[in-house]
Amino acid sequence: MPALRVFVTGASGHIGSALIPELLAAGHQVVGLARSDAAAAAIAGRGAEVHRGDTTDPDTFLDTVEAADGVIHLAYDHSFTDMAGAATADLRAVEAIGDRLAGTGKPLVTTSGTLMLARRANGVLGVETDTLDQGPRVDTENATVALADRGVRSSVMRLAPLVHSDLDHHGFGPLLINIARQKGVAAYIGDGANRWPGVHTRDAARLYRLALESAPKGTRLHAVEDEGTPFRTIAETIGRRLGVPTASISADEALEHFGFLGVMAGADNPTSSEATRKLLGWEPEHVGLIADLEQEHYFASAEA
Repeated sequence: MPALRVFVTGASGHIGSALIPELLAAGHQVVGLARSDAAAAAIAGRGAEVHRGDTTDPDTFLDTVEAADGVIHLAYDHSFTDMAGAATADLRAVEAIGDRLAGTGKPLVTTSGTLMLARRANGVLGVETDTLDQGPRVDTENATVALADRGVRSSVMRLAPLVHSDLDHHGFGPLLINIARQKGVAAYIGDGANRWPGVHTRDAARLYRLALESAPKGTRLHAVEDEGTPFRTIAETIGRRLGVPTASISADEALEHFGFLGVMAGADNPTSSEATRKLLGWEPEHVGLIADLEQEHYFASAEA
């Protein structure tokens, strides 16, 4: 594989912290988008070039997109204060990147999530060929795949809801730990049999690299280490590590207990990555979800 000059949005974030060294180790050059001094310092500290800009204003980075050999789009507003607005901004950024890459044959890898498949068919094993017509993040996913017809080698990475590792400081794992600590109970909804898949951050980063290098145009990929872990098992692990009880709550109590996460905590999201593994020769190599949740790094970094 020849060395590529890769433009990465979200380069200073959770997955970006693993993706930059993954790309550099494979011989690629990396230019990371930074909208703050802190982000710029983090990107430079990992050995990448820095481009100052903001995904909410594509004009600040489209020249860098054009100069790159490929793009990996990780950035997303995860504040959850304006979910509709975040999804709209993400779609606008991907459309702008796609317009600039049209006709070049260059790779573009964007980001989605497997939880959207539970909206399609809760409890049914999700596969890479499953699609939805419209919705938050779904519109961006579909727009990415459509770029295949415009001369872009586009692919979408559907991430498991629990992307875990010592690099995970603000994802759903730390959030669930902080909620359990604050509430004094690690909760699950109903019998807690609903499943959430996971993937180690570094395994996900490797899959992004493989997608950049060789994913066929218009493909959907699943960054999932197994089909899913019962939410009750996740809660029991957190409760045991915190020394707090584990308890069932009703669906009506979920929003009060989990906050915005209450709309997702009951989702049954079993997901397959069989097709992704066969297509790109990817196999997870790092510790699995429950073994990782047993580690001290999650409980030393989670804040009350």
